[in-house]
Amino acid sequence: MSKHIFITGGVVSGLGKGITGSSLGVLLKNSGLKVFMQKFDPYLNIDPGTMNPIEHGEVFVTFDGGETDLDLGHYERFIDVNLTKGSSYSAGRIYADALEIERQGGYKGKTVQVIPHITNLIKSKIYEIEKNNDYDVIISEIGGTVGDIESQPFLEAIRQIRMEKSKENVLFIHIALLPYLKISGEFKTKPIQHSVKEMLSLGLQPDIIVARSEFSFEDRLRDKISSFCNVPKENVIECSDSDSIYKVPLTIMKSNMHKIVAKQLNLKINKTDITEWENFVKNIDSSTEELEVCIVGKYVELSDAYLSVIESLKIAGYDLKHKIKIRWINARKLSNLNIEEQLVNAKGILVPGGFGEEGIEGKILAAKYAREKDIPFLGICLGMQIACVEFARNVLNLKDASSTEINPNTRNPIIDILEGKNTKKIGGTLRLGAYKTKLLKNTKVFKLYGEDYVIERHRHRYEFNNNYKKMFEEAGMVFSGIYEEKDLVEIIEIPNNKYFVACQYHPEFTSRPNKPNPLFKGFLSSIIENKQ
Repeated sequence: MSKHIFITGGVVSGLGKGITGSSLGVLLKNSGLKVFMQKFDPYLNIDPGTMNPIEHGEVFVTFDGGETDLDLGHYERFIDVNLTKGSSYSAGRIYADALEIERQGGYKGKTVQVIPHITNLIKSKIYEIEKNNDYDVIISEIGGTVGDIESQPFLEAIRQIRMEKSKENVLFIHIALLPYLKISGEFKTKPIQHSVKEMLSLGLQPDIIVARSEFSFEDRLRDKISSFCNVPKENVIECSDSDSIYKVPLTIMKSNMHKIVAKQLNLKINKTDITEWENFVKNIDSSTEELEVCIVGKYVELSDAYLSVIESLKIAGYDLKHKIKIRWINARKLSNLNIEEQLVNAKGILVPGGFGEEGIEGKILAAKYAREKDIPFLGICLGMQIACVEFARNVLNLKDASSTEINPNTRNPIIDILEGKNTKKIGGTLRLGAYKTKLLKNTKVFKLYGEDYVIERHRHRYEFNNNYKKMFEEAGMVFSGIYEEKDLVEIIEIPNNKYFVACQYHPEFTSRPNKPNPLFKGFLSSIIENKQ
């Protein structure tokens, strides 16, 4: 039987519930336990797939094609486990399931209510993972903050789980803000006290309290929090701000959180060996030389829209002993009039994924600039598509070349809709999840991966139009990766350039600490070589 850890947040959002849970997962996994993670979000969207990245951040895609919250990216990068659609549930998805059951007569005419029908569904999603797998520990994050109206069904569900399974099998971790008032020069524990009081009113007693603070605080504050919040002093964990999220596992290891968890849940843990993680952190601290990358995107107002891309660049940078500096370029504002000014002294240009017409011409200009000036270039998803459109326009001289996503009436649809794909519904109708790509021997990407086949994750609807393939090849472009089953182009490269590689998939979803995705490492290595 799996043990359950539920992580809640109080006072304000954005305190790092996902990072804390992931860090605990690292310690438990490296203590010999099998760990799985879940996220329950209170919003009413079915999933984040149709949400604006500027509002919500990136959509992280799981191996089996789930469109999920960006926190799952942190989970996977930390615990190095391929999560599934069962790792992410929103209130919208829960309610939609309940309504579908009701429409089909599954409730046998009963009045459908939040309790017990919605809470039972939430519990079923948690128990389903336990039933179908042999995980020792399932860590579930409850999105939002305690006190939010929309979070209440989830909090009630985990209260019931604790009652059904007992304290020896269920543990609550509450993360709350410990603010520091500069004007008086002191920390204030009252927000944590009120947050825990709110939890108690819902029938939830935290077992561990993580005090999130800007600075390290005195031991006497742990005594105070312990006294007012009814938890042992050793169960009050200090977690002050760090210059890297990857240092958090080391911070909470010092507080013995994993041992506290193991003791309450009667988990037999081996010696916690995080040597590999410590070596990764040493790489972070020893990476002093700065390396600039220009990211030309349309969602640059919120860096979280490209979170996995950023983390993949950082991870590859640390592997090469370099610290990554990102220069954000707004594709919407990029034009022939300012491109020299915007991309002056660019050492490497990355064009990430995206949807819609806005910023397309700016991205095309960036690809042209990189190709003509032989600046290392990495295109991802839409970044590959615009690189093909640019090549068609300026090398093949097909001046009206475009994607039918942007111009449905173009005479040269270099990028076109995949036959049979549903375009009426926006959500869940993309090519999603992991697909196998065959790599062409003696190409740059083959040398980078060192394998005949690679499995990477996708999130797109449009594909390269194979009717133009021969023209591209004759002009010097190489199609170095193919999805054989449907003969779809997955990777392109231009051999005459130092590094001009673009892929239809999202390599950022498989980067891990100490294991950077080869395309990111190759991209940065090319920048470093060019710089030298």
